[in-house]
Amino acid sequence: MVEYEAKEAIVAEQFFQIVVDYIALWGYTGIAIGMALESACIPVPSELIFGFAGYLVYLGRLDFTMSVVAGVTGGLIGSIAAYLVGFYGGQPFVTKYGKYLFLSKKHVDTAQKWFDRYGLKATFFSRLLPVVRTFISLPAGFAKVNLGKFILYTLLGSIPWTVTLIYAGQVLGENWRKLNSMGHEASLVVVAMLVAAAGYYFWKNRTQSDQN
Repeated sequence: MVEYEAKEAIVAEQFFQIVVDYIALWGYTGIAIGMALESACIPVPSELIFGFAGYLVYLGRLDFTMSVVAGVTGGLIGSIAAYLVGFYGGQPFVTKYGKYLFLSKKHVDTAQKWFDRYGLKATFFSRLLPVVRTFISLPAGFAKVNLGKFILYTLLGSIPWTVTLIYAGQVLGENWRKLNSMGHEASLVVVAMLVAAAGYYFWKNRTQSDQN
């Protein structure tokens, strides 16, 4: 068991290095493709993609805004692809052929529960949640929700996640790999940061309003 886990860790590290090398070579295109794969339910950690993108911004090799645009664009393309699989294939198709498309039934079921509970709104706030953000497009497709609204909610949910992670990678600089080592815990940190920022924004506006 220990030997198997060690081999699995080595394979994962080799895969992560390939992703990093590809982004280093192709820049914004690499970021977009990596996020398209992640949002299309392929297990490519967004923490890895955005963490390294932020590091390249730190080095001055990439522009922060362009990196965000590439990440959001790639994520949207992948999300639409997953949505279309759900829309035209439906649950029977994903259940039957999902294993050939790297789709974990457990993860799809988790995303389905979130969508059943919150509907289209889940495609917005679930972008900040581990696992669910990757698979939420499938149940949206199953339900055949309006594509325009799906795209809008996906964009609105993806932007804060993308901006925060790339910025974190930039701030960490040489230590950017801490984001990837944190894994899903990075999502909790991002959510906490966004909640704190929103709370400060509303507090500041209210204070200014009371003073006026």
